[in-house]
Amino acid sequence: MQRQWLVLGIIILAYVPVAIDATVLHVAAPSLSVALQATGSELLWIIDIYSLVMAGMVLPMGALGDRIGFRRLMLSGAVIFGLGSLAAAYAPDAGLLIAARALLAVGAAMILPATLAGIRTTFNDAGQRNVALGIWAAIGSGGAAFGPLVGGVVMTHFSWGAVFLINIPIVALVLLLTWRWVPRQAFRSQQKLNLPQAIMLVVAILGLVWAVKSAMKPDIKAMQTLAALVPALLLLVWFVRIQLRSPSPMIDIALFRHRVILTGVVMAVTSMVALVGFELLMAQELQFVHGRTPLQAALFMLPVMLASSCSGPLAGMLVSRLGLRRVATAGMALSGLSFLGLANADFQHQQWLVWSWMVLLGISATVALLSATSAIMSATPKEKAAAAGAIETMAYELGAGLGIALFGLVLARSYSAVIALPLGLTADEQLRAASSIGEAVQVAAGLESGRGLAVMEAASQAFTHSHSVVLFSACVILLALAAVVWFALSAQRCESN
Repeated sequence: MQRQWLVLGIIILAYVPVAIDATVLHVAAPSLSVALQATGSELLWIIDIYSLVMAGMVLPMGALGDRIGFRRLMLSGAVIFGLGSLAAAYAPDAGLLIAARALLAVGAAMILPATLAGIRTTFNDAGQRNVALGIWAAIGSGGAAFGPLVGGVVMTHFSWGAVFLINIPIVALVLLLTWRWVPRQAFRSQQKLNLPQAIMLVVAILGLVWAVKSAMKPDIKAMQTLAALVPALLLLVWFVRIQLRSPSPMIDIALFRHRVILTGVVMAVTSMVALVGFELLMAQELQFVHGRTPLQAALFMLPVMLASSCSGPLAGMLVSRLGLRRVATAGMALSGLSFLGLANADFQHQQWLVWSWMVLLGISATVALLSATSAIMSATPKEKAAAAGAIETMAYELGAGLGIALFGLVLARSYSAVIALPLGLTADEQLRAASSIGEAVQVAAGLESGRGLAVMEAASQAFTHSHSVVLFSACVILLALAAVVWFALSAQRCESN
């Protein structure tokens, strides 16, 4: 009996850095931008390559776990995650850091299904298994929510590379404990991996995101963006056709034909887009515009972290009492209203008002996420529960990656359109300063103090305006989706759930 909980402790220890690394770089973004001389597009790739690669790799890695056993999968994933952490900590430029983060994602995609399979295998009693899964879910949501705070604390005393180095002792301990205490399992050597399909999906996703991010650059023409977008879309269509024809598809596309399941997936993606995109936006504004340190920025965002990590039980209770349709619609609508309030609030002089809106955002977005899970799982036949769970995991990771890309796109376009730079800058300096506030900081650092201050003043004003545009746009989209959810989750199908 005691060994079960020891194994759970090892599983949780392995899962902690995976969850934290999804958001730990949010408060480090400004420091990364300056230290690596990264462009606005490179900065977004550094942050969201982790979620995007994981979204495509987690399903075949789950199949690999069935083939070799979750113990071997967790050991292999931990080794890759550790190597990726080392490479990221000492990356000399943005390109190598992006590659290291992609390697981290591969390791994380192995650890994630290994932890779930480990709980399933270790706990035979349904009650104990539910408790273990509840602990696992709390660690996942809490780790992601508090990732920025962890990053802020580490960067108060060390450079940005230490954010990755803290993974090394955890990985070493996981390897030692797993090797010593986690039992071997039976495995199915005939299990198909679908690895080529996973690579196809990852390439299609990255191609789509690359097209979105290329549109952020003021000197990129529409035809150049389309040249990247069209092949990615064609590859994605080809992937879907393969899934529909395959006797053992990586993703059960047929599930998307169910209106409630499709609505749940859209809600999951949208909720993650809102939460992750907002955290990154806030981290940049608080540091670049208001001059806060990474730790101060993380502490300022603490209300949304606490609200999102602690409101899971409330969301479950509301779904049980009020029904999925009402709760899901309310979650999306209140998230939209939160963004409207934040768009009109003064972050410098109305802190308590801002924190109140953050708390509402954290609660409502979490309610929407739990409603998405409920919608997906309640509408899925029992024999396809595993496939639905895999789709849900992909939706969360994809939403996290897209949140950074989409918020970044709207922010960059709005910023470039309104910035009024001082006279006397070279053409290259003007182009860089108008691309992102991070690049404006780099330009200002190379100018004499007077002109540098003028560049930063212009960049700060443009960023503050763009921040309001992004949040107002998110408000409109979420309110529109709330209306869609209300009609999609019909009373006949959902009120009883």
